[in-house]
Amino acid sequence: MPPLPESKILELKETARQLRIEVLRMLTRAGSGHTGGSLSIIEILVALYMVKLRHDPKNPRWPDRDRFVLSKGHGAPALYAILARLGYFDPAELMNLRRLGGMLQGHPFNLSTPGVEISTGSLGQGLSVANGMALAAKLDKSAVRVYVLMGDGETQEGQIWEAAMTAAHYKLDNLCGIIDANKLQIDGSLSEIMNIEPIARKWEAFGWQVFEVDGHDFQALLAAFDQCEQVKGKPSLIVAHTVKGKGVSFMEGKVQYHGVAPTEAELEKALIELTC
Repeated sequence: MPPLPESKILELKETARQLRIEVLRMLTRAGSGHTGGSLSIIEILVALYMVKLRHDPKNPRWPDRDRFVLSKGHGAPALYAILARLGYFDPAELMNLRRLGGMLQGHPFNLSTPGVEISTGSLGQGLSVANGMALAAKLDKSAVRVYVLMGDGETQEGQIWEAAMTAAHYKLDNLCGIIDANKLQIDGSLSEIMNIEPIARKWEAFGWQVFEVDGHDFQALLAAFDQCEQVKGKPSLIVAHTVKGKGVSFMEGKVQYHGVAPTEAELEKALIELTC
C-alpha cells in the first residue's frame, strides 16, 4: 500500500486525539481503570481499525473478518473507544465503563461487547488464542489475518514464549503480533523489574520476522503492517515503541498512571491540552 496522503494522516491524528479525550472521560467517570497503557495504544488501534483490518461493525461476527486480540486486556478503554466510534455499539455506553450490569467491563468480555473477539486480561494468554485463530484460518484456507496486541511487560510471562515457539513451528504467516513497548509496568520500569531486552532479537531467535517502529507514527505503523503481510513462512512481530500516557504531558512516562483513573481536576487539565 502506498503512503497515505497527508489529509488522511491528519484525519487519523484527529481521531486519535478525540479517542484520547473519550478514554480520559470514561476512566474519570468510572473512577478506576488503566490510563497510561490505554493512551499508549491509541495510534496502533486507529491504524488497524481505520485502515488495515477487514471488519464490519454492522456484522461483528462476519466469518471473513480479520481478528484482533487485545492480549493486554487492561487497555480495554482504548479498544472500547474505537469500537464505539466505528459503530459497534452506542457511544453513550462509554460512560458506563466498569458499571455493574454494563456491557463494558474493566477487561474485554466477548459475551457482552460487540466487536470483542475474546475475553482477555489474564496476561500472557492472548498470543495462544491468536495462534488458534490463525491456525484455524490456515486449515480453512481462509484469507483471514490475525492481529494480537501485547504489552511489553506481558512478555515476561512464560506462556508468551511457548506461544511464540508454537506460532513459528506452524509457520503462521497470517499472524501479526504487536508489542506496546512503553517500557513501564505496574511496579516500575521493565529494566528494573525484569529486563526483556534485547526484545527484537529474542523474537527473531524464536523464528519471527521482526520490525521496530515508532508506535505513534501512522505512516511507520502502516508501512510495518504492510511489510508483515508480505512475510511468508513465519509469523511477524511489530515492536511499537510508545509512551505510556501519550498525549497528556503530566502523564507521559509516569508509572503512577498505570492503573489509576484521572481525578476530575486532572481530567480538566488534560482536556485543556488535548483541545487547544
